[in-house]
Amino acid sequence: MQAHVTTRTRASTIAGFAAIGLIALAFALPAFASRVMIQDLFFILTMLMLAQLWNLIAGYGGMVSVGQQAFVGIGAYAMFGGVLLWGWDPVAAIVLGGLAALALSVPMAFFAFRLHGAYFAIGTWVVAEVTRLLVAQWRALGGGTGTSLPREVTANIWGVDWVASLLDVRQAAARDILAYWLALVLCIVTIGAIYWLLRSRTGLALAAVRDNDEAARSVGVDARRVKWMVFLAAGFMTGLVGALIYMQTARISPDAAFSVTTWTAYVIFIVVIGGIGRLEGPILGVLVFWALQTAFASYGAWYLFALGVIAIVVMIFAPRGLWGLVADRTGLALFPVQRRLIFSKEP
Repeated sequence: MQAHVTTRTRASTIAGFAAIGLIALAFALPAFASRVMIQDLFFILTMLMLAQLWNLIAGYGGMVSVGQQAFVGIGAYAMFGGVLLWGWDPVAAIVLGGLAALALSVPMAFFAFRLHGAYFAIGTWVVAEVTRLLVAQWRALGGGTGTSLPREVTANIWGVDWVASLLDVRQAAARDILAYWLALVLCIVTIGAIYWLLRSRTGLALAAVRDNDEAARSVGVDARRVKWMVFLAAGFMTGLVGALIYMQTARISPDAAFSVTTWTAYVIFIVVIGGIGRLEGPILGVLVFWALQTAFASYGAWYLFALGVIAIVVMIFAPRGLWGLVADRTGLALFPVQRRLIFSKEP
């Protein structure tokens, strides 16, 4: 008998081929989809990325942060600073947003990693609020009221003219399509990188640290290094997403860019509804969130009330989320990370 370790399942193999088809369709979609659909898909992709990154640090790393809006906001403001102060193209300045968020994640981690449990969550929120207050004093970028990208900048973003000529659309629609394509590429990279990480030895170490920090240290896991690496990587990627979001909107203010409701509370809702600690969870959760927002957004405060009620019901009857409920009953795993020992007869 021979034995080998694998994470692949029949369902994951089928899902992989289906994903290739969906990705090809997603890239071709702007050729025949409406502008409203492209904007909706951009929203879904960006919220999915934020949810996957929060799920990485909280669901897989056990670090429950409520300060992710700091990375979104600083990434967006760094992008605006690169464009308005240094003359960068917005597409190139997206990278600057990621680097700014990475720089912010260092002091945030240094401060928050000395706290535990609820204190860790509060600590990350405090750092985010301090960052918002400091950015609100940045008069060159509009101070507390914010600012917008000039029309001559948005009209000359790299790739917009090419998209407009390729698909025969106006520049405004071409800018939305370019942002959508960038979000699609970044989403594929984000999910792929997280899946690769979770299947690696570092992923095993991360799960061990989440389950029992002291036990992980006792078997040689460098818990501090693993936490730092994951937290900084999530901060960098979140900054990229924040910069991309505000490149598409072309308008920024401290209250919007550092909104705890939009960039943290909604993200937590998506992960909790879909299933924390599972890559499939945020995918299902963001679709549920988008559907609820589309159906109830016109009802004002009742929309937020409905989200709260649904979250409570799911946490009571499906504490592992909707995907957790499906997985527990069917054993289905589209992104399997659990290692299984397979025995086969010798040839």
